[in-house]
Amino acid sequence: MRPTMSDTSDYLADKHFSAIAAIIESRVGIKLPPTKRTMVEGRLRKRARALGLAGVSGYGAHLFERGGLDDELVHLIDCVTTNKTDFFREPSHFEFLRNVAVPQLLRRHDSLPAGLKVWSAACSTGAEAYTVAMVLQDLVNAAKPIRFSILGTDISTEVLREARAAIYPRAFVAPVPSAMQQRYLMRSKDPRQDVVRVTPELRRKVHFERLNLMDESYPFDRDVDVIFCRNVLIYFDGPTQKAVIERLVSHLRPGGYLMLGHSESMAGSGIAGLQQVVPTVYQAAPAALRRAAE
Repeated sequence: MRPTMSDTSDYLADKHFSAIAAIIESRVGIKLPPTKRTMVEGRLRKRARALGLAGVSGYGAHLFERGGLDDELVHLIDCVTTNKTDFFREPSHFEFLRNVAVPQLLRRHDSLPAGLKVWSAACSTGAEAYTVAMVLQDLVNAAKPIRFSILGTDISTEVLREARAAIYPRAFVAPVPSAMQQRYLMRSKDPRQDVVRVTPELRRKVHFERLNLMDESYPFDRDVDVIFCRNVLIYFDGPTQKAVIERLVSHLRPGGYLMLGHSESMAGSGIAGLQQVVPTVYQAAPAALRRAAE
């Protein structure tokens, strides 16, 4: 049910919702059909209150009729983009990382002068990146000769602040095995705060940067060993998915791995130099095969 004349301040005007949907699709690649309108309005109400505006109607006017869009664009994107994440989400990927990817990468390259590089694309509040760090640090603790660094990127500045802080409610870290919780998570000294924080040892191995996957190029290393890009492509149309994957793959070293979400597929994408290893895990062709295909 849409609003009556007396309560329109708490809803977006049709033209403002359409304009926001067009901006989000062009800048982020995410489609916002009319069925998402209630969700969008709900997320924008908090931002409208922060700006002292009269509901989301006032927020829409602020963006499009009072010249506020340029300064507000990053905050608008923060509000609207989805940031679902969990520790050890889709755990088979972390088992593959530990048992297959890392051993094969170490054998293939004999040594990795720059260390093992892992990229968590669309990292949200950092749970995926810190999960990877726990898995790799466990290998180090088991006397594996590994140095590693992890990059987390996201378009939302708000979730990146949370990722850098690395403070989470205790209930949120429940999927982390108890032994890992003891090794890598610190409890608050204040018993009234039911939160934990990732240890400094792991935080030093992970850094976070803002990145829009819709950008035409990514300003990061091109010798990455493993890229996680999970459960974000489902928000893009087919051509955008293909373009994003091609850009990501261009940052993989030969023999590196790309991991997608279990609800995602590259069937029919026709991306050269990439082969499926197991469901949702793909490997960049070794250098010799790449040269033969060129």
